[in-house]
Amino acid sequence: MEDKSVPNRAPHEPGDRVALGEALSPGRKRALFTCREGTVSLQSSGGTWKRHGMTVSVLVPSSLTREAEDRREATRKIGYVARAATVFRVDRLTVVPDPAGEGRWEDGFVETVLRYAATPPYLRKEVWGKRDELEYAGVLPPLRVATRTGSGSEGSGSLRQGIVTEVGADGRVRVNCGLQHPISLPVPSGTDVGEGERVTVRVSSREPVRAKLVDEPPPGFAVEAADLDTALARDDAGLKVAASRHGQELRVGLLEELVGEITAGGDPALTVAFGAPERGLPEMLGADPDSVSGDDHSETGGFDLWLNTVPNQGSDVVRTEEAVFATLAPLTLTE
Repeated sequence: MEDKSVPNRAPHEPGDRVALGEALSPGRKRALFTCREGTVSLQSSGGTWKRHGMTVSVLVPSSLTREAEDRREATRKIGYVARAATVFRVDRLTVVPDPAGEGRWEDGFVETVLRYAATPPYLRKEVWGKRDELEYAGVLPPLRVATRTGSGSEGSGSLRQGIVTEVGADGRVRVNCGLQHPISLPVPSGTDVGEGERVTVRVSSREPVRAKLVDEPPPGFAVEAADLDTALARDDAGLKVAASRHGQELRVGLLEELVGEITAGGDPALTVAFGAPERGLPEMLGADPDSVSGDDHSETGGFDLWLNTVPNQGSDVVRTEEAVFATLAPLTLTE
């Protein structure tokens, strides 16, 4: 079945900028955090929404499952990454191509499984049907994304992701959003919604059903595929961190400085990139591992900081899914 990918989130308008800390490379210590005000259309694609105090983007390689012995293990590994993205409120999870490191799985395997994991359980059967990549989707851990609620007369109720099952001629659509039956909703003026598209529905009452289509992001994270340069060049990339055992060791003092800079003033942003098992970011970029610990990062992917978030690791190898948890935990702390 064709992947009807989420019409994700529209870019926000740029606002003020916040200085970075002294831990960053020379020439990149300022004007990289962009504060944002958000607008969106129901059909917008690309970009991201800031749903909380910080816009967080995570980059993982298409070779994420290269060492998995079978599809079941590969699927479980991807599930742990999806769990980490949910736990730490990641806004956007980008799959970066790494053809040289990919294993025996289909093209787009990692992206497909991540998209499936990000799809609410009540929509998965309708959206995905049966696909070879999803043979072991049953081993994916439940994400249990926290439901976001609004306040006030216009914003009360919970947000749910829905899929348009039918478009009427009267300016209304039928939407499956996990209630007992698909519901008929009016389409906001000036908005064009087609059959099969995913939309956000605010449900203010279940009995009787009261709901409406809204221009807001659904709970959870968006999934996309993009090359590394494109992902790092986004206006909302913010502080660009490469997670690597060859990077600068994360210490209490450095963490305090980074957290302070990330959370200082306005609405900051953070992008963290991870390598593949036995194929870290330096190898993926064709860079000398010794070069990433220096101040000049022009030859190592244009990151602002290469960071070792497990400086005293007790295992020879820290798996990518483990590194995601270990890295996002400290970097998403608040003061």
